[in-house]
Order: sequence, then structure tokens, then C-alpha cells
Amino acid sequence: MPEGSRLKRSLQLTVRLVLRCRLVPSLPCRRCSPEFNKSIISWFVRSFKYAYGLRFEIKGRGKLEVDHPCVIISNHQSILDMMGLMEILPPRCMQIAKRELLFLGPLGLIMYLGGVVFINRQRSSTAMTVMADVGERLVRENLKVWIYPEGTRNDNGDLLPFKKGAFHLAIQAQVPIIPVVYSSFSSFYNSRTKLFTSGTVKVEVLDAIPTRGLTVTDVPKLMDTCHQAMRTTFFRISKMPQENGDAVGPGAQPAQ
Repeated sequence: MPEGSRLKRSLQLTVRLVLRCRLVPSLPCRRCSPEFNKSIISWFVRSFKYAYGLRFEIKGRGKLEVDHPCVIISNHQSILDMMGLMEILPPRCMQIAKRELLFLGPLGLIMYLGGVVFINRQRSSTAMTVMADVGERLVRENLKVWIYPEGTRNDNGDLLPFKKGAFHLAIQAQVPIIPVVYSSFSSFYNSRTKLFTSGTVKVEVLDAIPTRGLTVTDVPKLMDTCHQAMRTTFFRISKMPQENGDAVGPGAQPAQ
């Protein structure tokens, strides 16, 4: 069996055992502070990077250390994003996720206990109500919120078009958007062949983009500004040409 496959299978077993035997019992109930729960989750998740042989090189971390509410957006490639998230997740930051993740066994429970807000994308009226409540909490409680605007995991070597939710939220609350970009995982991870090797992930926090004075009519332009900035950064830190097609991961066959 290839080294990458052996490593992946052994780590999957390790993660399952840790989550079932140690992490979940340590988070006893929803009444515990989400910040306390997140500190435990962060410690466990970040420890996996050593087993996976991953390094994170972070640029601009201080841009997240602000004392006012904001919306943080980032690209979303795989479950490995959780490790990257925990590397730089600022205090008092809630996350938005699709409701389907709530039912993924231990992972869903951990997300729930960590204060993740789940959105039912199949019911637009319910999703809008939840997002409106998040916007009010954002300002009232001086929080940050982390959203993946692509709406789903994507490892095709580019960014998907963004959905509008994060941008409506930022304009509604009149808070800045801070983009965070993770380099491509394709040099060490291939989801199609299930091969995994050690590697380095570059993370870059971009300058905040203000929304003060913007209205809902500005959502498309704001969304395009963020997408272009993040896409340009993604290709630069991934050292890939911008006209790149599907990423070629370890063990994959190059396109003919």
C-alpha cells in the first residue's frame, strides 16, 4: 500500500478514536461556554497537524486581532480546513455552516458544542431569519463571524463563485469583511485518489474591506471585489498560473 494511503487510513482511525473516546466526553453539555469548548477543540485539532506532517505559514495574522465586529471569509477545500481554521481562529468568533454537517456524528456534535450556527439552505426564509439574528448578535455582542462563501468544499484548483449570504450580513451589520486565503492542498493531498503526503499550507490574511455606507444594491460589486482579491492571492501563494484548471494532486495523472 502506498505510504500516503497508509498514513491517511491510520490517521482516520486515530481521529475517530480521539473524537469518540476523549474529545466528546470532555465537552459535557451545551451549557458550557462555547469559548471554553472551542479552546479544547482547537487544542485537539491543531495537534493533528503534527501527525499529518503539515506546516502552516501565516501572513497577516494581526489583521484578525481587531476589537470590533467583522465578517471573516475564506476559501474551502476539504476537511483539512478545520486545522487551518484553528491555527488562526480569533477569540469571540462564531462560524456559519450548512445544516447537513450537524448530522455527521461526532463532528456534528463537536461543531454544535463549539457554538457553530447551522443554516438550512433548503429553506431560504429560515436561513434569512437565522442570518438576520447573527447580524444583530454580531454588533450587540461585539463578535466576529467566519463564513465559507463558496458554500461547499472545492478542490478543483480554483475558487467557486461566491454566494451572497456573507456579503448581505456584512452590509446589514455595517461591519468590514476580512478575507483569509489558504493555498492549494493539491501538492500533498488528492481527494480523487485518496493520497496524502506531508506539506506546507500558506495562509494569508488580506486587508479589511469596509462596508460602511453600502446598501444591498452594492452586494454584487462587494462580492466581486472580494472574489477577485482572494482568487489572485490563492494563485500567487499556491504558485499556480491563474488560468489553472483542475489541480493535480500527489499520485494523480496529468491531464492529456
